[in-house]
Amino acid sequence: MSGGVDSSVAALLLKQQGHDLVGAYMKNWINEDNVVGHCPWQQDIEDARAVCDRLGIEFRVVNLMRDYRERVVAYLLDGYARGLTPNPDIMCNREIKFGVFRLWARDHGFSAVATGHYARRGENPDGTFSLLEGADKNKDQSYFLALLSQAQLADARFPIGHLPKPELRALAREAGLSTADKKDSQGICFIGEVKMQDFLRAYVPDAPGPIVRAQDGREVGRHRGLHFYTLGQRKGIGVPSNTDHQAYVVVGKRSSDRALLVAFDNPDAPGLFQREVRAFPPVEHPAPHRPPPPGGPRPLPRPARRLRVHPRGRRHRAGHVHRAPARPRQRPDPRPLRRRPPRRRRHLRLTPPHRAPPCRTVMPKPIFHLLSEIGSRAPLIDSPSSRHFTPTLISLNK
Repeated sequence: MSGGVDSSVAALLLKQQGHDLVGAYMKNWINEDNVVGHCPWQQDIEDARAVCDRLGIEFRVVNLMRDYRERVVAYLLDGYARGLTPNPDIMCNREIKFGVFRLWARDHGFSAVATGHYARRGENPDGTFSLLEGADKNKDQSYFLALLSQAQLADARFPIGHLPKPELRALAREAGLSTADKKDSQGICFIGEVKMQDFLRAYVPDAPGPIVRAQDGREVGRHRGLHFYTLGQRKGIGVPSNTDHQAYVVVGKRSSDRALLVAFDNPDAPGLFQREVRAFPPVEHPAPHRPPPPGGPRPLPRPARRLRVHPRGRRHRAGHVHRAPARPRQRPDPRPLRRRPPRRRRHLRLTPPHRAPPCRTVMPKPIFHLLSEIGSRAPLIDSPSSRHFTPTLISLNK
C-alpha cells in the first residue's frame, strides 16, 4: 500500500471478497541526500495506516531502502550516465515490488502480492499467465509490468484492473476511506514528487557539449549533458527553430564529442523513425528462492570443527582418531617397468592401527543468494547512422 487511493481500493475489494490480508508499505526512499523536491513518505505511511485501520486489517512497514538503491537507483544513474533513458518504474516493479518484496512476503507466510495497478492477469489453459491491459485505457499500467516473469505473475493480483478511475474513487468515498480524493502521484516510483532533472543533477555531474543538426553537422547550440535528453524529445532542448511551424527533436547522441543530434520533426529526419524493429522473447530466470519448510525456517548447522593432521597421517577431532581417507588408485603406466632388486628391510614390530568409530561429516546446507540481472547493456552511441534499432525503454508518467 503506497498511501494512494488505488492501493486503498485494492485492499477494500480484497477485504470484501473475504481474503485474509495485511497492508504493507514499502519504505524505499527518505530523501537522505536532500534532493530538491517533496518526498512525502511519512504522510504516505500515515494515510496507508489510516486506511488499514478503517478496514480493520494489520499494517506493516517494510524497509527496502538498501535494495532499492542497489537495484533501481543504481540502474537509473548508470543508464543516464551512459546516455540512455532508463525506466525506473518498470525496474521497480520487477526488482522491488514483485522481486524483493514478493520474496519477503513468501518468507512471512503470504501466498500472493496484490497491488493497485490498472492491469489484469489472465490464466491460460496450459497453466501460464498473461498480462492484460486495464479496463481504463487512460490509466492502463500494463506497460510498467511488462518485464514480470511467469513466476512473478503467478503471485501477482490486480484487484482494480477492471475499474475505471471515477468508479474507483466513488467506491473509496462510499467506504469512507481518507484517500478517496487524494491526488495521484506523478514522480519517480516510490520516491515522491521529485523532478527527474533535479534528481539527476544531484547524482550525475554535468557534461556539456554541442547541439548539432544531424542533416548538415552544423552546431546550433550547447547543452549541459546528454543525460538530460532522450530520443524523440521536443520540449526543453533550448534551441529555437528558424523555420515556421517546425521544431527540433532529439534524434541521436554521439559520445565521442558529447554531441546532441537534433533534426526537424519530419518523416525523413535521420534516426527519428525506423522501418524495422527486432523483438526478442523474454528470458526466464529461475527463482532463487525456496519456501520455508513446515514449522518455520530450519536453523543453520553448526560450523564444522577444525581438523589437525597427525604426523602419522591420522586426523584428530573431538577426542576421536579418524582414519585418513584412502588414496585413489593410480592407473598403471603402459610403459614397461624396469625391475629393481628388492631392498633389504629391517625387522620392525608393527602395531595394528586403532579402530575409530565411523565419522559423519556435517556439511552446511547451500545458501541461495538472490541474483538479478538489471537491465541490458545497450551501446552508448545512438547515432542516426546506426543500421539497427536498439529498443530503449522511455519513462512515462503513470
